[in-house]
Amino acid sequence: MLELKRFSCGYGLVQAVGELDLYVPSGLITILLGPNGAGKTSTLMAIAGHVEVRQGDVLFEGESIRSLSPAERTRRGIALAPEGRRVFAELSVAENMLIGGYTQARQRARETEAQVLELFPRLAERYRQRAGSLSGGEQQMLAIGRALMASPRLLLIDELSLGLTPAMSQVCWQAVMALKREGRTVLLVEQNTHRALVAADRVVVLVSGRKVYEASGDEARADPAMVDSFLGLREVI
Repeated sequence: MLELKRFSCGYGLVQAVGELDLYVPSGLITILLGPNGAGKTSTLMAIAGHVEVRQGDVLFEGESIRSLSPAERTRRGIALAPEGRRVFAELSVAENMLIGGYTQARQRARETEAQVLELFPRLAERYRQRAGSLSGGEQQMLAIGRALMASPRLLLIDELSLGLTPAMSQVCWQAVMALKREGRTVLLVEQNTHRALVAADRVVVLVSGRKVYEASGDEARADPAMVDSFLGLREVI
């Protein structure tokens, strides 16, 4: 569904990612792992159109989207749940959802909203509540739900479980697995390596803006010490 070819991106004088080749198969969960500063968030933000692509190309369903604006990429079928949730704190859950569905026809948006509220019943309970008053886990649900309101074929999620309680993290991971069962394609950044390996169909490790490891989920689960070694968590003996 998505392919990066010799992809480089950055901010000002800083190059965050260099010459990255990456493909994201349709209907699967691909997880990006790496230490802080590895370029994971920059990669997702560049795919969504918020960070400059300096060289190479970004192909979505076989077509280059490098020149498209973030709004045009959303209309094509790419949506981002950003790091830190970034919900509109002064607006209600309902209003945040409405903003997420701005590219959709009214009837389609209503149908999608019903699906999101079924996926996250807690949001239905908080529907008229101000987003800034929600817990961290509830805000993460809202960030994912807001992205889903665009009916994306590719969902980008940055730091799914960062700062969440174990219970809330589990709810969010269960939602991601439910999306996979629906045939959605997910590219996800995660700090919790163990939990990521449980869910992953593909695993990619970035270090200092470079890809240092790539494997299927089964291969990575069979040798988690290898993944940890690239992340600097453990030495391979």
